Amino acid sequence: MTALAAKSPVRGFAEPLKAPGPAGDLSRLRADLDGHAAVLLHADIADWQPREAEGPWLRALLGCDWERYRKLRLPFLRERFAASRLMLKYAVAAVAGVSPLDVELGRTAAGRPYLHGCDAIHISLSHTENLLLVGLSTGGAIGVDVEAGDRPLYGPGLGRHMCTPHELAAVEAMPPEERNPQLLRLWTLKEACSKALGIGLGARFTDFGFGADDGAPPRLHRPDGTPAPVGPREWNFHTFTVGCRYVAAAAVHNPD
Repeated sequence: MTALAAKSPVRGFAEPLKAPGPAGDLSRLRADLDGHAAVLLHADIADWQPREAEGPWLRALLGCDWERYRKLRLPFLRERFAASRLMLKYAVAAVAGVSPLDVELGRTAAGRPYLHGCDAIHISLSHTENLLLVGLSTGGAIGVDVEAGDRPLYGPGLGRHMCTPHELAAVEAMPPEERNPQLLRLWTLKEACSKALGIGLGARFTDFGFGADDGAPPRLHRPDGTPAPVGPREWNFHTFTVGCRYVAAAAVHNPD
């Protein structure tokens, strides 16, 4: 792969980019990654669905993921799996200056994806319904998460399993129509944070929190609502909406 800029802290996040499919132009990604050290892409599954479900081209592109792909029995799961890997590999190829066929993905024991032979780029992937979300970073480990905006999270007892005491009190004090959107914001932020740490579902969402949505970049808080003792460059968070239906978040962890 071609050399990328030396690792540096994330300087905000580039504007999320709609990935137009394998034939589309992704040349902007390299400049965005050089300028911000973190980029986000979203797309519809249909835009990245392979034309041939069993062809030699797809087998070569999926590489070590081929057997995992073949074991999926439901057509939608296979389509989403293939489309997400195509999108991720084309995105990495665009910033690294190589063919998508040369991009090989691996997974840690905790399920975190990484690039074989390239530790300069950190990757993360999320999906919900027909939407794909990919994050790339040269500034530190990245995690992304996306959820449908109408997913019902607010309900009896649920907040106690995903909110700190301070967050739960703040949610309960909100008007009823604002509670579920706030829980979706907190859920995607915590999912993205846990993915950046590489612990996934092993994270206890009641042990760390975030402040209210005041327009500023989110910051980590202790369970009592006070700011966590982390430097301003150690964590970078971003929340955004995709279309009118999806809530998304990204986190980059740079402990150095």
